[in-house]
Amino acid sequence: MGSLSPWHWAILAVVVILLFGAKKLPDAARSLGKSMRIFKSEMREMQTESKSEAPSIQTPAAAPQPVQSQRVDPSPTTEQGHTEARPA
Repeated sequence: MGSLSPWHWAILAVVVILLFGAKKLPDAARSLGKSMRIFKSEMREMQTESKSEAPSIQTPAAAPQPVQSQRVDPSPTTEQGHTEARPA
């Protein structure tokens, strides 16, 4: 019961062809293949970079400087006693 019989695979193939169309399936498979090749090459590149990096003494980065904030006063155009309507 866990495995699919050949008839199940055939029905599944027919449904996929009907849903996506026979013209779009080769294009989708081609773009999937390109994506997999790019992914594999990037993984190989990352592995070679990690192997080529020799362990070295890391120099500590400069301590971050604190950011000074400036006070922003409310605009003087608002009248006292006047409250702005806020949506509920």
